Amino acid sequence: MKNPSLRKLALCVFASFITVSDSAQTVADGGNLGFISIDCGASRDYVDEVTGIWYQTDEGFTESGTNHRVAPKINLEQFAPTINQTVMTLRSFPEGERSCYTLKPKQDEQNQNQKQKYMIRAIFAHGNYDLKNQAPAFDLYLGVNYWSTVQTLPYPYDFQIYPYEIIIEKDSNTEMVQVCLVNTGQGTPFINALELRPLNNSLYPAPLPLTIDVGDASERIDLGSGLLPPYWTRFEDDVYGRLWFTGDNTKGDVLQTSVEPKAEESLYKLPSEVLRTALQPQNHSNLLTLNASYGDISNQYYMFLHFAEIVKLPPGHKRIINVTFSDENSLSQLLTLEYLKPVTLSSNKFTNKGYINVTIKAASDSNAPPILNAIEIYKVVPQPNFPTAAQDVKAIKEIKQIYGISKIGWQGDPCVPSKLAWDRLNCSYGNNIRIISLNLSSSKLTGVIAPSFASLEKLESLDLSHNELTGPLPEFLATLANLKFINVTGNRLTGSIPKALREKANLEISIGNNPGLNCLTNSCKEHNKFEIPLIASLSSLAIVTVLVSLVIWRFKMITVLCAESRKKKVLKPKNQAFSYSEVLHITNNFKTTIGEGGFGKVYLGTLEDHTLVAVKLLSSSSKQGYKEFQSEAKLLPVMHHRNLVALVGFCDENDVKALIYEYMDLGDLSGLLSEKNQNVLKWSDRLQVAVDAAKGLEYLHNGCKTPIIHRDLKPSNILLNKFMVAKIADFGLSRAFTNERDSHLSTQPAGTPGYIDPEFHRSGKLDKRSDIYSFGMILLQLITGHPPIRRQLDNAYFIVDWIRPKIECGDIHGIVDQRLNGEFQVSSAWKAIGTAMSCIELQPIQRPDISYVLNELKECLVMEIDHANPNGSQILPIKHHSGQFDSITSLSPR
Repeated sequence: MKNPSLRKLALCVFASFITVSDSAQTVADGGNLGFISIDCGASRDYVDEVTGIWYQTDEGFTESGTNHRVAPKINLEQFAPTINQTVMTLRSFPEGERSCYTLKPKQDEQNQNQKQKYMIRAIFAHGNYDLKNQAPAFDLYLGVNYWSTVQTLPYPYDFQIYPYEIIIEKDSNTEMVQVCLVNTGQGTPFINALELRPLNNSLYPAPLPLTIDVGDASERIDLGSGLLPPYWTRFEDDVYGRLWFTGDNTKGDVLQTSVEPKAEESLYKLPSEVLRTALQPQNHSNLLTLNASYGDISNQYYMFLHFAEIVKLPPGHKRIINVTFSDENSLSQLLTLEYLKPVTLSSNKFTNKGYINVTIKAASDSNAPPILNAIEIYKVVPQPNFPTAAQDVKAIKEIKQIYGISKIGWQGDPCVPSKLAWDRLNCSYGNNIRIISLNLSSSKLTGVIAPSFASLEKLESLDLSHNELTGPLPEFLATLANLKFINVTGNRLTGSIPKALREKANLEISIGNNPGLNCLTNSCKEHNKFEIPLIASLSSLAIVTVLVSLVIWRFKMITVLCAESRKKKVLKPKNQAFSYSEVLHITNNFKTTIGEGGFGKVYLGTLEDHTLVAVKLLSSSSKQGYKEFQSEAKLLPVMHHRNLVALVGFCDENDVKALIYEYMDLGDLSGLLSEKNQNVLKWSDRLQVAVDAAKGLEYLHNGCKTPIIHRDLKPSNILLNKFMVAKIADFGLSRAFTNERDSHLSTQPAGTPGYIDPEFHRSGKLDKRSDIYSFGMILLQLITGHPPIRRQLDNAYFIVDWIRPKIECGDIHGIVDQRLNGEFQVSSAWKAIGTAMSCIELQPIQRPDISYVLNELKECLVMEIDHANPNGSQILPIKHHSGQFDSITSLSPR
């Protein structure tokens, strides 16, 4: 509960104000009434000794988190003894962005397909459980929609209790209700208790959901109570389990009675302790005025005023009051109170004003001043988001359960809201939200391909590569009308590709590295791949003729161009040998130096067609030497990828060794990330650079016939052209392996400190995972702006040691480069951090394949793009600055 001086709700008599407070919670064992009571973080189920409520542990209600107890010095009992036991334990969620509790209300067999109201209450009490004296803040979601922001106070106010309550309406046969905690980068989310209570459907007639939140002019106050404020309490006879807060009674006269009002005659069934006390104006005044102000004028607020005559007036005397709700539809009601009979009045609404004003005045013929027993003020919670189609939700959760997928991020709705969508999948948004792509590559899946995939009817792309799947490729996948791409490379599938899949139009299938899987075609068996359509249209003689004509025409054009080139000497063919004199001419006698490395200096050059190039000249004192020159000169001519720096040619004349590359206008990534660079790379640009570099590395590892290990990945070896397309450079230390699963023992140290795989440095064992480690360190530098090793004065610290405590604290804004000024999408950043940390696992076997890393980074980029364009209604291909689009290609051995 926040400091009373900060609250905005005031009950006033004439010009005097009463500061009042907030609410939420339950009572009485409602096990037979469909009550759900969860003590989060408790080690066992129990009956609360004070309230008699049966509490369960939260095992089975949530999938993640760790249990804690509040700090020993924190005494919460003195503030709320009726909820003391539940707030002494809690569960925190240091990992993942969204963590959810799934509540399953009791099914009403007799009232199927009818609406049922529920009250859900979440209670938070930090209690300095982690001894860090921090004040975390995080978002609270009801299903796919924002509920509120939980904002706690720092030490020494960490004994405060924060209840949040919401009233919802669901179908009586609804399967589940989800309450989710969302990490916003301001501390680790936590929760102490969670409760669900069925309500009478006639209660609180207003648009739902309605919420009562801490510190938001939405309240439930027991007026006239003898309990000292601030004080949360619950009463045994409150059948709806409400939690009441006691107000400041010093500005009014308190009325009390020992006689119990007839609560059973009231629809709201207020507890007798609440009805037995009331507040009336001081000095026998005839006017009570209630004012409430709130910050968000766009919300609707509803007020419920509870009255009960608790004074036995003389015969013939009556208490008659006039209640006026002042809003744009000023509503006035005349009310004659009857002895001990409760009555509740409600406002139509208060909206777009920023304040509430209510007057309770004694009528002219009243024999007594006005009174008020209790107040409830609720805010209407907007519900703009619709969940993912139920069929897709059911299917993806079945897939998760069948394969035991334990992704922390796979909680809540898979697609909604888009900023919290599950990783490894994409969705289409609009009137009917559906899953359209699913990437479970390298997810350790075992068993057969489950029928649940067929329920994802709008699926366009399915990647199950590099798992341990067995059995046949199922025919039911052919029923997916929109499916265009299936990748099952690197599994243990057997049998033949079903005819229905082979004949499905516009479907591409990659099946490489499945020794037992056949295609029923000779070419397929030879190359262990199957791409659909194979040559569906080649049956048409006309098209064959056109294709042949095009080939002949292209050949003639190439011949003509080559002849002209040889004649005029205008263009230099790629990968050709240059003489030393030509190198001198290209570089204007080595006039302009643009860089220098272990190999030697790099000079700016210009070909005869005015194409700019970079000429790397081997220094006589070079540490890398002739072997590295030969390695690069041999490897680059046979490697062609848009994310690898292209080799234009080389010079190997006597003692002169030079390599000539395409010119990269923006230089290397190290310079762009430097603190000296005034043009700070935006978050989206950093993600695009990471995606580009991952594509280049994926080509080296998985796209080449003989896998290539770079061995010296670092920001200075990632160059960018004028279109901001990143390309990997400097292959002087690269090694090729005939079998990608082979490791290699190298006695020669290679790489750059900070980026070198510790396992490689220790054992000399080299494989693709060594590059993954280096790539992970590059990712961390892109995210934080810090190099792997940072030196200050005589000390040096490692970025990994610096970042891990911040991850544990959920301090996303302390992790991401401060020069970005918080301009990044939080879920995208968390996902990028998780990907980077998985790359630098100490055990190489635990590091992911680069294909998995690439997919994760693509999803980070999509999340950032969605965040920047929240109103987008469709998924578009990712377009590079160069105007080129990414496309899905079949992966198969060469």
